[in-house]
Amino acid sequence: MDHATACAAPTSAPLSLAQPLSRQGVRLVPATVCTGSGTDDREETIIDEVPVGLVYAGALFAVMLATPTDLEDFATGFSLSEGIVGSADELAITAIDELTDGVRLRMDLPVERLAALLRRKRNLMGGSGCGRCGTDSFAETLRPLDPVRSTARIAPDAIRRAVAALPSGQTLNRQTGAVHAAGFARPDGQLVAVREDVGRHNALDKLIGALARAEIDPTGGFVVVSSRCSFEMVHKTAAAGIPLIAAISAPTSLCVGFATTVGVGVVAYVRDGRLTVYAVPSRVATLA
Repeated sequence: MDHATACAAPTSAPLSLAQPLSRQGVRLVPATVCTGSGTDDREETIIDEVPVGLVYAGALFAVMLATPTDLEDFATGFSLSEGIVGSADELAITAIDELTDGVRLRMDLPVERLAALLRRKRNLMGGSGCGRCGTDSFAETLRPLDPVRSTARIAPDAIRRAVAALPSGQTLNRQTGAVHAAGFARPDGQLVAVREDVGRHNALDKLIGALARAEIDPTGGFVVVSSRCSFEMVHKTAAAGIPLIAAISAPTSLCVGFATTVGVGVVAYVRDGRLTVYAVPSRVATLA
């Protein structure tokens, strides 16, 4: 059998979602490595990506494709960043059900919050690359927020320090090479929390939830992310009251425009000793 034929004919059945879920966030799957000298059948570690259903008081609100780790943080952060609750103590996580094809997070809300939520029900699955999928109107997709009131100003060296430290918290990405991370740093650049997920917006929701559950004040630091900076990333950052987000890759036009409106500093292309400020330069200490 030649190399091309060997690569085209896998020796094992593909992964099925019917396999038991792992809260470790990774799975071992059969794979064939093809090189110029031949083939090698082995097991490879890949990241878990499963449907996660968000159920409030028995009503399914959304299904997100996510990595099934830090699910309590995810439920809390999603509920906060989407404006479903105003504080973590309004949310009661009643069950996490591991199903054959995904995970279901069951939560309870105060009556007044539930009534408002039922008018906002999402209609579609949110993919791992899409943080605002399934909303049924432009107004809901671009839901306005109050300006961030934090007076924090972050030094460029602190931003570089936090971004440089982010890989040390990316344990899943070291195993799989397929995971985004979001970290929260104090004004001096010291990282205090990192969360990972196959979706960049899910990682940020997990981080926001972790901060809320640990009662860490989000207004006194900043977010660093291992991705581009798109609209939903700034929206979630602003919803949490965090004054600045720094990304290793590029921003989008909607991100920059919205950030300017709500007062969130956007710093991107933080790599190789450089960074570029795209929105609210007063959030960066040397530019105010």
